[in-house]
Amino acid sequence: MNDQSLQTMRTALSGYELLNDPLLNKGTAFTEAERDAFDLQGLLPPHVATLDYQLQRRLDAFHKLGSDIQKYVFLRGLQDTNETLFYALLTRNIEEMMPIVYTPTVGLGCQQFSSIFRKPRGLFLSYPHQKDIRRILSNPRFDGVAAIVVSDGERILGLGDQGAGGMGIPIGKLSLYTACAGLHPSTTLPIILDVGTDSREHLDDPQYIGWQHERVRGEDYDEFVATFVAAVRERWPHVLLHWEDFAIGNANRLLARYRDSLCTFNDDIQGTAAIAVGTLISAINVTGTPLTEQRVAVLGAGSAGTGICALLLRAMIDAGLTESEARSRFYLVDRGGLLVEGMTGLQPFQAPFAQKRAALPAWTLASQDRIGLDDVVVNARPTVLIGTSGQPHAFHEAVVRAMAARVRRPVIFPLSNPTDRAEATPHDLLEWTEDRAVIGTGSPFPPVERDGRNVRIDQTNNAYVYPGIGLGAIAAKARRISDAMFLAAARTIADMSPAKHDPQANLLPPLVKSRALSFHVALAVAKQAVAEGLADRTADDGALAAAIKAKMWEPVYADYVRLRG
Repeated sequence: MNDQSLQTMRTALSGYELLNDPLLNKGTAFTEAERDAFDLQGLLPPHVATLDYQLQRRLDAFHKLGSDIQKYVFLRGLQDTNETLFYALLTRNIEEMMPIVYTPTVGLGCQQFSSIFRKPRGLFLSYPHQKDIRRILSNPRFDGVAAIVVSDGERILGLGDQGAGGMGIPIGKLSLYTACAGLHPSTTLPIILDVGTDSREHLDDPQYIGWQHERVRGEDYDEFVATFVAAVRERWPHVLLHWEDFAIGNANRLLARYRDSLCTFNDDIQGTAAIAVGTLISAINVTGTPLTEQRVAVLGAGSAGTGICALLLRAMIDAGLTESEARSRFYLVDRGGLLVEGMTGLQPFQAPFAQKRAALPAWTLASQDRIGLDDVVVNARPTVLIGTSGQPHAFHEAVVRAMAARVRRPVIFPLSNPTDRAEATPHDLLEWTEDRAVIGTGSPFPPVERDGRNVRIDQTNNAYVYPGIGLGAIAAKARRISDAMFLAAARTIADMSPAKHDPQANLLPPLVKSRALSFHVALAVAKQAVAEGLADRTADDGALAAAIKAKMWEPVYADYVRLRG
């Protein structure tokens, strides 16, 4: 593929080579003239189809499949065969298919990756080939890469170490960059850093496709990651590098090390924070409780939980609280109980949110050995309860009822995924709070019937925000992504909340509006990058909007012209 425009595609490929390129293949939609020009006569059945015809055939086939993992494999196969058709199908059926191409079904895809692997997609950079990384990245087919999603497979959703099978996450994330924000698939590159696995199941599995070795750690791991980052920065000076599903011991550390040296972010930490904060600001339209009066309890003080608190802290300070006042309003509960000053084993990113012991003597505790979530709910009287623990049913009935007894409209976000790791179900939360809970979930849940009506459950899905953040950073050629850019994205989410105009409406718009939402998020992020001097572009809003729209590809077939050498 040498040149591309919205109207015409010029390529020297023909015959089977053209049909086997998923970025170029149109299948039965090649016209008679194109079949003649590209030596396709006889290779395709005689019927010339339209994209709409193909979409209906694929949708019918999709609906005939029984299980979600069968649907996942079907869509992955379509993506590897005809990307235009895949993305047209996905974008037109985003609410139905997003849970298949991403959470929760992608978790099963990662667990079964070795058995369902068919065609290579992206790059597997394994530890034994560290010296080859620069050469691998130098392949001309990657010249147009603008966005990379990388994982090392150690903490896939709430499922743990999936090793090389974690490649399902970068593939799924980048599918949504295209579906929700319009990045052309040729500009995206999924990468797995295969440094081994500590999963006994994978180590003992003769069909495991990854490097069958215990996970590399310590200085060797850091050197491998440093080699990768240096090669990426050298190959693509303006690339967006998106980190995904790294374990708690590495996620924050790697982000801190590299966030100021290239355009990069960690979606588990910062993307989750942006959508959670945006949805929480939206909830204020429903509860009427100002941001400065919120008290926030978080179960799960890992990367995601502390990331949400860090961005929300900044929003509270911007709203008028002092830093000390704002910090006092966070109550983070982890395995050892409430984070408290002087507690042993606190990670550097957890320490700023440890409660002062002087604030706790008056608390009534169920046990003197540990301050649990129940104690926090009774004594701190949180207005917001967020779950990032991966512990199913952790928001049990007694905790929820105790919160609801102290707060008129409790805001409860069980954000852990996949679905079976959620801290509570929306049905139970509504039941236990007499329908007063304002709910956001991390995984998709079906509508809940209450009093004869179906209540659509808001999924605080990172897909609402990270595609727009990446699109804005790429369009503005941002050198790095600041906290203020994430807060700008969160505020855009809140500005577009249906609840802003109707307190009875949902906190988040339906996913069918994801492209429009991504555009507005991208514009807010790009404007903030320019304002902070972090972008190469110093354009006005109109020029930024034009640059963003120019990056938003529509999955439709182009007309083809054959190049002859």
